[in-house]
Amino acid sequence: MVNVREFKRACITSARLTEGRLIEFRLADDVTPNFHQGLVAYHDHTVAVVCPRDLAVLAVSKPRTIAFVDGARESGPLIFVDVPALAAALAEQPGFEVLAASELNGPLDAASWPGVSAADITYWGPVTLGEALFNYWD
Repeated sequence: MVNVREFKRACITSARLTEGRLIEFRLADDVTPNFHQGLVAYHDHTVAVVCPRDLAVLAVSKPRTIAFVDGARESGPLIFVDVPALAAALAEQPGFEVLAASELNGPLDAASWPGVSAADITYWGPVTLGEALFNYWD
């Protein structure tokens, strides 16, 4: 389990270092999704720092709604984006690995990610690494 306090600290520190502003945490406290988000606002856009509950991995994506909205929950794959300055600041935070959009949008090599359940991979059939690490599976 990822320490939520450490995730929050990494988001706040990285936002500050990149002249962004941490505006919200969206913590996954139900079965789905399996990831937390820290929303960082810049003058012209907002991005989400995402972290799976069970792996010390960080990435940057477009923000997603976690709570139910109109009886449904967003459940499609995240859209990963590259924000080089933010990724560099996140990489300076101890205890986390930062993955780029190109890695997350690339193929899943299950052997490289033993923390992802083989049964989930078989059942859900993720194609990309991002789909396997950041998902809405139940």
